[in-house]
Order: sequence, then structure tokens, then C-alpha cells
Amino acid sequence: MLSLPTAHCAACISAVEHGLEAVPGVRSARVNLTLKRASVDADAGVTAEQLIEVLKGIGYEAHELDASSLSMTETDRQGRALLMRLAVAGFAMMNVMLLSVAVWSGASDATRDLFHWISGIIALPAIVYSAQPFFAKAWSALRVRRLNMDVPISLAIILAAGLSIYETSQSGENAYFDAALSLTFFLLGGRYLDYRTRRVARSAAEELAALEVPRAQLVSGETVPVSELAAGDLVRVLPGSRVPVDGVIVEGHSELDRSLLTGESLPVAAGPETVVSAGEVNLTGPLTVRVTAAGKDSSLHRMADLVAVAETSRNRYTSLADKAASIYAPVVHLLALFAFIGWYMATGDARLSINIAVATLIITCPCALGLAVPAVATAASGRLFRAGLLVKNGTALERLAEVDTVVFDKTGTLTMGEPEADDLSRHGREELAVARALAEASAHPLSRALAAAIAAMGTAPADVEDIREVPGHGVEGRYRGRQVRLGRAEWLGVRAVTGTATYMQLGEGPAMAFTFTDSLREGAKEAVEELRKMGLDMILLSGDSPEAVAAVARKVGIEAWEAQVLPADKAARIAVLARSGRKVLMVGDGLNDTAALASAHASISPASALEAARVVSDIVLLGRSLTPIAEAVQVARAATRRIKENFAIAALYNAVSIPVALAGFATPLAAALAMSFSSICVSLNAMRLIRR
Repeated sequence: MLSLPTAHCAACISAVEHGLEAVPGVRSARVNLTLKRASVDADAGVTAEQLIEVLKGIGYEAHELDASSLSMTETDRQGRALLMRLAVAGFAMMNVMLLSVAVWSGASDATRDLFHWISGIIALPAIVYSAQPFFAKAWSALRVRRLNMDVPISLAIILAAGLSIYETSQSGENAYFDAALSLTFFLLGGRYLDYRTRRVARSAAEELAALEVPRAQLVSGETVPVSELAAGDLVRVLPGSRVPVDGVIVEGHSELDRSLLTGESLPVAAGPETVVSAGEVNLTGPLTVRVTAAGKDSSLHRMADLVAVAETSRNRYTSLADKAASIYAPVVHLLALFAFIGWYMATGDARLSINIAVATLIITCPCALGLAVPAVATAASGRLFRAGLLVKNGTALERLAEVDTVVFDKTGTLTMGEPEADDLSRHGREELAVARALAEASAHPLSRALAAAIAAMGTAPADVEDIREVPGHGVEGRYRGRQVRLGRAEWLGVRAVTGTATYMQLGEGPAMAFTFTDSLREGAKEAVEELRKMGLDMILLSGDSPEAVAAVARKVGIEAWEAQVLPADKAARIAVLARSGRKVLMVGDGLNDTAALASAHASISPASALEAARVVSDIVLLGRSLTPIAEAVQVARAATRRIKENFAIAALYNAVSIPVALAGFATPLAAALAMSFSSICVSLNAMRLIRR
């Protein structure tokens, strides 16, 4: 199982599948674009590393996933079930409405009874099937002696259907089959809209656990599951591989890419006695690592636990709809009870009293409330999608509207996380040709950036012989009888310049520096300015060096910043802000940001972020620019206003309809018209969000 974070269209599916199936030993490859995963069926001799290199060669980033740690939730059963129930309720409602129109038009006696019986035959099976989501949740709430919005909904549907059967058997004038189906249809529509906004959200802790390398190679050459390793075992980590365990290097020199875990933009040198963590990438040389922790005891797994805890705390957020339901449900029940008691005391007619009590339940039942939040969320999500933002969580907009502080990560968020060579024109053509030849022989990110920049200038590589990579130091070779080197300053015996640089020496001549900058992400400065105008405070937290963090903070205009912040410390900083009453929006992209993204009041990650970071985020930024973040906050605030306006519409509707129902004037026709009118008003108010 491979994660494909950069796959985004049908052409990607075709390219990945054909690329993988061309590998000898691969029997089949299937891409799931929704989950951005590829499932590969291959012979035992085919390794994940081979497949990842093949995909890299055709332009696709890939990471191995441990299929055993992913829950089998690939099929969208819940969404299909909701859609099927909605379709059944809608089909039945239309047919019963046709029969009801005849009754409302004046059909009487045997004709009316016949239409009522046919309506019942259509409605009852449809209600039993379609209303199950409401019945199940209402029963769950009643079992623990509490009320939710599903209790009055279920009660109204059941009583409407039951009373309609009784009235039909007694040749009564009124039957509420159409109202019961309308209730079910409109409220299922709201549930499905709500489900659609949550559909792409999956467990980030699960994704993090799946990123852990499932196998490790012992020094003996045997490959074993990581779960079978114990402290003290020796494992071999080859160049280009992800470190599978926490441990200490006992043999070998290399460089480690820790950007996903710590946010450091540059690889760090590693040799004997260097401590390594699961999830780091070995870049240049083979390493032998003595295991100190593996599997569930590794730092990567502990980070997954941090995310799981943070997700749990976020799930305690009470949405506006839940707050409304906690007030609305008991009020509706009491009104229906008072209607029955009042009319029975006044008339002594139990049948009339039950009719009026049920009519009160039906006409006050929360169609408008059930649509108030989903309709707004759908309209706002559509507008933000057109602006380049994908909203993944049902309460994301409500929480985003409340934020007063924005915490940014640096590498990969405010910056692109890709070093770019500074002006190369000050170097001679021969120097650039030698530099390109050496740089192309290295996997170091600075070497790759330098080679690409020189190639873009049209300079061909020089004829450098005997090129070899010195793990942890750089690349060397011979050019026209002279030794040439490209690598770290200390390896060449020179003093490092300020900032990011690599150094080259031709023979005995002086070393020259090639400097690099991590370019700002498009729209970073503008986004910070717009958010500040909206009254939000800005903080920059990064695992990178103080010099690099200070430079970026100065460029984008953020005064408050901290450097060399560990992943757990980021989440702790946000927790401190939360305890002081601040509502934090976290914007980040790496594994080191996942716990912070999960613990923040709201979170955004760019589409280029690691899969686990995108999964835990409430909103994903689809384009390269950060400017839509300000619009997201504006739309979220507008959406919250629309939700409150919809609650006001629902309250006004009830203020008018409740007296009508209590007075005994709520006929089936009046109930159907009232429910439809309130639902349309709420939907039209939500549609106002579509306009900019």
C-alpha cells in the first residue's frame, strides 16, 4: 500500500497504474484517488522502495503505508445508505403528495378513505426504512436518559404515522402520511448535506501509524517486522530509506532529513553515537543503528498518540446546532403535552386532543433547524472550494469564525520548503560546469537545487572523473588532474557564511560558496497583512534555526516567533494559549505539526503537506498561495451569522405556527405548506453566502 499525496486527477491514476504495472513482478496496481493510495499486488521479490523510485521517476511522490494498521473503511457505506434512504423518502413523498392533493381538493367518503389507505401502504414501509437514522439516535439518547434533536423528530414521525392509520381506519378527514414523509425527507436532506461536509475527514492518528515503516533489515540481511524488534537489536538503514526505529548510530556516516519531524529545512550530519528517530530519512550513506525503541514505543507512534488525544479534545466542541437542540427538544415535548392536557380538559375528547398534540409536534418539528447548519455549511464550503479551500470538518467553519490568534509553521507553510540557489552569475562558466557534475551525483537537497539551477542556465556538466559521495560530508572527484569537492564547510576546512550554503573547492584554490534561500510561499505576506487587519494576532513556531526563522518572520511581518520548537512543544504552546482563553488557528504541513494541528481550535494545511497533516486539518489549501486563508476566516464569520439568522427564522416560524397548532388549525395541508416554506427560507438565506 502506497500513499500518493500529489495524485489529483484521472490522468494521475492512469500514469501511476501503468508505471507500476510495467515493473517486472507486479501483477496489478489500483489507485484510489479519494484516499490518494495505491494498492499493489506483486511478487515477494518486489520491494516498496523499488516502486517508490519508479513513481519518483515519473513525477509522483510516494510513501509506503502499513496496510495492517489501516482500518477497512474504504467503502463509503454510510454515505450510500443515507443517499438511498433519502431517495426512498423522496419517491414515497412525491407519490403520497399526489394522492393528498386529491383529498385537499375535496375528495370525500370512500374515495378519501381509499386514497388514505393507498398513502399508508406507500408511506409506512418508506418511513420504517428511511427514518432509521433518527430512530437509532433517539433510542441511544433515551437509553442514557437525555434528549437530542432526534427524539422529537422520531416521536413526530411515529405519532404522525400511527395517528394517520387510526384516523384512516375510522374514516377520519385528516391523515398525516404526507407530513411524516416530508419530515423524513427534509431532515434526511440535512443529514446528507452534513455528511458531505465530513466525508473526506479520516483519522489522522491512523494515517500516522500507517506511515511507520512496517519492516526493518537486520545486519545479518534478514528482513523482519518492526514489531518483532527489541532494544539492542542492530538494523541496517540504506540510503534513501526511512529510519524504522528510534536508536543510536553505531556505524556509518550520512545525512538525515528531519524536516517532516522537526521542521529543520536542512539535512543534518549523522555518525556514530548520533541519536535517530523513526520517520527520519537517511540520505547519503548506509547506517547501522542500535534499536532503543520500536513499534508502539517509537517517537513516531508517540506523536500519533498525541494526535489521537488532541482529536478527542476537539470532538468535545459543542456546535451551534447541538446547543439549539438542547433547548428545542424539551420545549417541543412540553408544548405537545400541554396541548393534549389543555384540549382534553376543555373538551373531554381524547381523539381530538391527540390530533392537536400530534399536529403541534409535526408543525413545530425542526425541519428549519435541521437544515439551518447543513445548508449554510454546504453553501460556504462550495464558495471556499471555488476560492481554493477544501472544508473537511462539519464544525470547522463555526470554530474558524471564533479564532483570534493564528500560529504559522515556517518550512513548507510560509515558505516552499525547497531551497533555491541565489544569483549564480558571479561564478565562472567552468566553475558552474564542475559544480553541476558534482551536484548531480548527490542526493542532498542543496545539491539537487544547485544542479537544477545550473541546468536552467544552459551550462553542461564538466567531465569530472572518479566522482564519489562521502557520506555526511559531500561529493568529490577529479577534474583535469585536480581534486574537486562540493559539500560542507567543515569538510573543506573553511568558515561557513551566514545562512544556507554549500561549498566547492577546485584543487588548492579557495573554496567558493553557493548560497540558497527558502523562497516565501506565494501570498504569505499578503495573507498575514489581511489577517492582521481582521484583528488576529500572529505567531510563528518552527523547528528550524533562529536565524532562518527570524529572516522569514521579518519578511512576512510577524513579530512574535520561536525557533527550534519540538513537535510536542508546538502542541504544548497551543494548549497554553487555549488555557489563557485564546482561540488558535494552526497553519502547518509536516509530521511535526500534526499534534498542533489536531489540538488547535481550527487548522489549515496546504495540499503539498504530508498526508497525515492534511487528514488532521479542518481545511486543506488546494493551491500554492496562502491568500485564501483570510477569505476563509471572512466566510466562516459570515457563515456563523447566517446560521444564527436561520435559527432566528426557525424561531419566527415556530412563533407563528405554534399558536396555529395549539388552536387546532394545523391541518395536513397547513403542516405541509408551513414546513416547506420554512425550509425554503432557510435554504435561500444560506445561498446568500455563494455571492462574494
